[in-house]
Parts: sequence; structure tokens; C-alpha cells
Amino acid sequence: MAAATTDLPGQGNASLYSNLQWRMIGPFRAGRTVGATGVRGQPNVFYVGVNNGGVWKTTDFGHTWTPIFDEQPTGSIGDLAVAPSNPNVVYVATGEGIQRPDLATGDGVYKSTDAGKTWRHLGLRDGQQIGGIIADPRDENRIFVAVLGHPYGPNPERGVYRSTNGGETFEKVLYKDENTGAIQVGFDPTNPQTIYAALWAGRQGPWENSSWNGPLSGLFKSVDGGTTWRQIGAGFPTAAQGLGRIGFTIAPSDPRRMYATVDAPALGGIYRSDDAGETWRRTNSEVRVWGRASDFAEVKVDPRNPDVMYSANTSTYRSTDGGTTFTAIKGAPGGDDYHRIWINPDNPDIMLIAADQGATITVNGGKTWSSWYNQPTAQFYHVITDNQVPYWVYGGQQESGSIGTMSRGDYGAITFREWNPVGVEEYGYVAPDPLDPNIIYGGKISRFDQRSREVQNISPEVVRSGKYRFLRTAPVIFSTVDPHILYFAGNVLFKTTNGGHSWDVISPDLTRKNYEVPASYGIFTNGDASKAQNRGVIYTVAPSFRNVNTIWTGSDDGVINLTRDGGKNWTNVTPAPLTPWSKVSLMEASHFDDATAYAAINRFKLDDLRPHIYRTHDGGKTWTEIVNGIPSGEVVNSVREDPVSRACA
Repeated sequence: MAAATTDLPGQGNASLYSNLQWRMIGPFRAGRTVGATGVRGQPNVFYVGVNNGGVWKTTDFGHTWTPIFDEQPTGSIGDLAVAPSNPNVVYVATGEGIQRPDLATGDGVYKSTDAGKTWRHLGLRDGQQIGGIIADPRDENRIFVAVLGHPYGPNPERGVYRSTNGGETFEKVLYKDENTGAIQVGFDPTNPQTIYAALWAGRQGPWENSSWNGPLSGLFKSVDGGTTWRQIGAGFPTAAQGLGRIGFTIAPSDPRRMYATVDAPALGGIYRSDDAGETWRRTNSEVRVWGRASDFAEVKVDPRNPDVMYSANTSTYRSTDGGTTFTAIKGAPGGDDYHRIWINPDNPDIMLIAADQGATITVNGGKTWSSWYNQPTAQFYHVITDNQVPYWVYGGQQESGSIGTMSRGDYGAITFREWNPVGVEEYGYVAPDPLDPNIIYGGKISRFDQRSREVQNISPEVVRSGKYRFLRTAPVIFSTVDPHILYFAGNVLFKTTNGGHSWDVISPDLTRKNYEVPASYGIFTNGDASKAQNRGVIYTVAPSFRNVNTIWTGSDDGVINLTRDGGKNWTNVTPAPLTPWSKVSLMEASHFDDATAYAAINRFKLDDLRPHIYRTHDGGKTWTEIVNGIPSGEVVNSVREDPVSRACA
């Protein structure tokens, strides 16, 4: 591995960016949203928290939405609560509050006392992921917070916290250990001294879609205002049976009736209790209703009828027989992967649902819904531009397909008419053909013709054979020297010169062969190191701007490789500090010489939120970490070199 040095931290030069201004170019459709609430007594007012888009508010039943959290230092929202006794008091819990391969963390709890006009940070900054927050219906200053904790490592700021002074101070009232967090907390609707909480011992792994559940997940109850707790849930799967996340709800019309989504390999499903959570029985085991409970565990009950309940999953389902049978009431288009349901307690025909396509509202029991095309909160993995005039911007939107949009509208503004899908799957790269901008490549892997609107699967046959490993964010990029060359990557690098009609494999496996399981995974690996072997993929490809035969690659398990002969021979030039699963998120070859390159390193999955950028001037023999001026808590995903001024390099 190559040696590395580190520049001393310093202050960035604000003059380099102080004159830049942002303008919105769309798309005008929503992205993943997990926080959602209405306001009792104000049926037209709703708030939503977007996973990485801040807090939005509507005062007209979802006809228009306004961002109200943009000035805060985080946009990752897990939950929010309006105090029932004072609708001007709004609490926001940051951090997505879910566990999945791609997520953003928050920095604690915020409060507004003027219905979202201004905000103040309260605390719990190291919680990173907060799944739930509730306010006492009679006392705006009494709140409970479910802190899930670090998704990729142990930390003590987990569990259920209580504040009786509006968040000025917090007391940890339910805690097991540094690996077990809280994902939900809720009041008995008739008695705020009775509180329920779900603890979840879960840990995401560093490779795609890896996760484990620990031994201390469960449902807990307090009858003295949160001071003491005991575990309940007789009838639930046990830890030995793989108990994971639990989502629960209490019927407002009969608080002895409860429902839960329970995640477990064989015994997962919808569970029901008729004795305030003491005992449970499974009423439905259909995977479509409860599956992927680590992502979706929302259940809600009609405020007037305890037999009418809802489950949020890839669609939203309704049961009218106490959780036994379900009918889908809302799905795609306009929403899938549903996360949160809010039902107006005074009029159950008014509902707010938050999904991977943002927030939609019904005022007639689900017959019609408000639009999701009025919330520009789309989440993208990568974006790219082409060479047209005006140029177009492309990307794959999480859960909603691809987007191509003009950078300048024909009528003074960019509207719906200036953007359209471009045939690429929702994740990963888009690569417009440098020789014909009407031809667009991307995904794993397709070719789209703008003129005919036809999409063709051009993936190498080996993609379908299972011989190689691929992620949904597989790199797709053209050579910057020869525009006929297109690269595509799994754990090896592919190359085509004829638009994907045929492919050549031009590398061996460019990922790590052997390594230890990261220490931050602790108890969750069960000591089986074989689970972590041969999991990595090439995560970024950086062709040279000067030499068609020079190509850099970086893997998600922390390896940088270089070829100078078009792939015949490869050299491992990994900087020494890149321990396993230091994800090389993006690399950039220099525009000025063939020996310089840059690498953005994301070590989030090693529980490291510090910035890491490396630069080499000698073909990877030595590397320097260049993070001057970047705050210590900012993860870096991308690095680009100024293409004109070498002084900026």
C-alpha cells in the first residue's frame, strides 16, 4: 500500500465560493420521507420530515409545501411532533431513524415555538439516528425521544430520553447497552402516564444489504410516566428466533387494543393485543403486509374503530377485521415504500401518508390524494451533465426512476416540460453519449434513445450469470479521451467500444481478498468472519483526461488500483490509512497530468464521520490527505478538480 501524509487543518478560502448562488432546476417531485404529522384542530396544516431534505409545511391540505428548516445544519429528519396542547410548539428529531445501505445522520433534537418560523437546537447531538419523538397531549414541555444511535457502531447516547422542561435537559429513562437503541415511543391515548417504547438492537454492515439483530430488542411499558419500565410482549418471537424491529400502535377508542409489525425471519407479521400489550397473537403473516420491517414498521388504528387499522409497507394496506385480512389502498404510481401514517383524530377521512415519494394527503378516506409533484425533495446518488446547449442534467432518483432536465427553461423558468425520464433505473449512474446526447446509458446497464423513447438492456451476459458482484450504484462512465469507450464496473471492470453490443473484461477482481470484520460491528458478527469475505465492488472509475490507457478505480471496501496500459496490468496503489471498508466514494483523474488523482473516502460505515480526501502527484506511490477547512463532522462523498486552473489543485 502507498504511503500517505496529512495536511494540517485550516480555514477554507471563502472567496472561492462566496459569489456562487443556488437555483432550483428540479425535478419537482418528492423523495423518501419518514416523518409526518398533522395538527389537531387545524385540519389543513401538516408537517413532514424528509430523510435528507429538511422539514416542510403545508397550510392548504398539501396543495403547496414550503421548506421551513433550510437554515439548520442538518437536513436528515427521522420524526417530528406538534404539541397537542399548543400547536405553535413543534419538535423535530433528526437522523433518518431507519437502517439501510444509504442513509444520512442528524445532530439531535430541535424545537420551534412559532409553528416552524424559527428553530433552536436542544440536545442529543450524538444520537445520529432518532426514530421517534412525542409530546404529552396536556403538557407541551413533557416530551419523550426514541434515540436509535449510531447505525454503524456502538455509542451510549441511545434508548428513550425524557424531558419535562421543553428539551432544556434530557434524562435517559430506558437504556440497555451501547448496541441497543429505541426506534419508537408512544402514549396511551387516555393516560399520558402510560408509555410504550420499542427497543431495537440492530447494526448495518459495511457491505450492501448486510445487517444483524442483537439480543435485546423488545417492547417495553411504563405506567409511572417513564420512570420505570418492564418488558412486555408475550407471544412475540424471541431473540433466539431473530426478533428485530417492532412498530406498534394503540387504538384511541380502546387503549387495550394494540397492533404491531414484528420483524423476525419465520415468525414475522402483524400482531394484535387485547390486553394493553401484555400478550400478543399473530393475526397476519403475509410478507406483502409486514415484510422489510427494518425499513417499514408503521401501523396505525382508526381513531373511532379499533378493528380498522393500517400497515405501511411497499403499499399501504387497510384491515377492517382487526388485522386479519388486508387490502391495498395506495401504491404506485405516486408512492411506494410507505413509512408513516397520520390520521386526523377528529375526522379519520383526513390522512397523511409519507413514502419514498414524499407526502400525500387525502380528505375523503383515500378516494383521492394530493400530488407528490409539488415537493422538490428528490434524492440522487450521482448527477452528470452533457454537452448540449443549454446543457442537460441527469441522475437516478431514489425509488422513482431516472431524470433528465434542461439547465435553462425555454420560458424563463424550468418547469415539468423541461424534464423527463431517461430510461435508467433509479439508482446509480447516468452516462449521456458524448457523440450523441440523445443516447443515454446507465444503471446495470441500459441504453436509452431519446428520439424513439426505447430502452434496451445491454448488460454483459455475465451480469445475469452471477459470476461477478454488482451494486445498484454500479459505475457507468465514458472515457474522457476516446468518446467511443464506455466503462461499467462490478468487482471487475468492463469495457465496450460499440455501444454495449459486446463487452470485454479488462481487469481482475479489484477489491480486497481478505480482511478482518471491522471492530465496530462487535457482537453483531457472531464471530463469523467468513460473512465479510469477498463482498466488495468497484465503486468509482476515473479515466484519465490525458491518456486513454490510464484508468483509476476505487472500491467500496477500500482499495485503489491503477492501470497505465488500458487494463492489461493493474497496480494496487491504496493509501496506507485506508483500512477495510473505507469506501472510495469517488475518484477524479487530473486534467493536467497523468500522475495526479484525487479520492473522496467515505468511512461512515466504519462509524467515522470525519472528512477524508486523498491526493497523489506520483501515480499513487504517495498520497496526502487534503481536508483543510472542512468541518470534522462532514462526510465527503465527492471530489472534483478545477478543470481550468491548476493553482486550485
